[in-house]
Amino acid sequence: MARPGAGAAVPVIGSDRLMSLDYTRGIAVMGILFANIIGMGQPYSAYAWPGGFLSPHDGLADGLWVAQFVLIDGKMRGLFTLLFGAGLVLFTDRARAKGGWVALALLRLFWLLVFGLLHYYLLWRGDILTLYALCGAIALVAVNWSWPQQLAAGLVAYLAGVVWNTVQIAPLWAANETVRGQLPEYAGVAEATEALIASDRADALREAAIAKNGTWLDHVVHVATVHRWEWVDQFVYYASEALPLMLIGMALYRMGLFDGRLDRRTQALWGWAGVFVGILLTLPLGLWVYFGGFTYTGTLLAQLGPMGLTRLPMILGLAALLGLSGSNPAGWFSSRVIAAGRAAFTNYVGTSLVMLLVFQGWALGLFGVLSREQLYLIAIAGCILMLLWSKPWLRRYRFGPLEWLWRCLTYRRLFALRR
Repeated sequence: MARPGAGAAVPVIGSDRLMSLDYTRGIAVMGILFANIIGMGQPYSAYAWPGGFLSPHDGLADGLWVAQFVLIDGKMRGLFTLLFGAGLVLFTDRARAKGGWVALALLRLFWLLVFGLLHYYLLWRGDILTLYALCGAIALVAVNWSWPQQLAAGLVAYLAGVVWNTVQIAPLWAANETVRGQLPEYAGVAEATEALIASDRADALREAAIAKNGTWLDHVVHVATVHRWEWVDQFVYYASEALPLMLIGMALYRMGLFDGRLDRRTQALWGWAGVFVGILLTLPLGLWVYFGGFTYTGTLLAQLGPMGLTRLPMILGLAALLGLSGSNPAGWFSSRVIAAGRAAFTNYVGTSLVMLLVFQGWALGLFGVLSREQLYLIAIAGCILMLLWSKPWLRRYRFGPLEWLWRCLTYRRLFALRR
């Protein structure tokens, strides 16, 4: 294979990487699987709403929903988004020295968008790569800002997004679950909500029928027809979270959160404080949904509204603590987490492929069958698989398979894969 010429921009390999970023990314990609497994093994609406399950959801499962709500939901995605912002700065800083960094960064994001669309239509419609590609292109405007500017802009935009989303969803909840629903301006809202739930359930039954008796092509056709523009809707909604978190991730990287420039004791204190405050704020919200009976609009409001605010301290706290752990890793587990993080792109898409085999009828056919507890066991198995394959592969090869392909497409040259 041809090697890049002298002076050319080249991808980061080996000792040039920041282990703390890879370690944190490894934890995040495994945590994301625990969140996504619900929407992979059950109808997509079950991701947030227990009522979307095709199998029974009660007792222990209800308590586990609260645990996931407090510890996982939005936190792993937020952590992954922070890292994407940090990675944008790291990439552009290295590319800028060679010139033409803007075009190179946009080309890199273009190919990420292509990968994301393929992932969405062919494997799983919970894809996040399209969101990252589009928001990343916007975030490039801020890569040269100072870290105080990036942090301030990110925090203000994030809080504004939380307020906006809450204001949009709260009337729907009020119309269905309070006496305000009897006011004239809310006429028909409850009926419209029931129609929406019925539509989701009908789609869930179609997905279950395809998963049981259909083929992979039937799965693709269903997504391409019924949900063909849903990724655009997801971008419109989640950009208010993703773009600000990318800016915050840029700021944290500039501040030295991932390379040991911050005082370790101070960083640890901030980290534990963030995690503690995040749990303290999110738990009452989860219990409110639990004791409210997991209503559709109550769950929706909690997930897409105020939880955006309560989880932010925990996202930042986890970033601080994992940045510390990854900067001085030791032991079997840490080395394998770092390897999983270095191959996070492959692991993220690869788990979608593996779970397609687990849940579709032309393979194991477990879609809509497993309980929440059993789905978590599948997620644990998926994480073990990530830890088992990533390190041996990277011992022999320079990049994960999709990382290598992405780099070759970005730099428009064929890099050596074998060590």
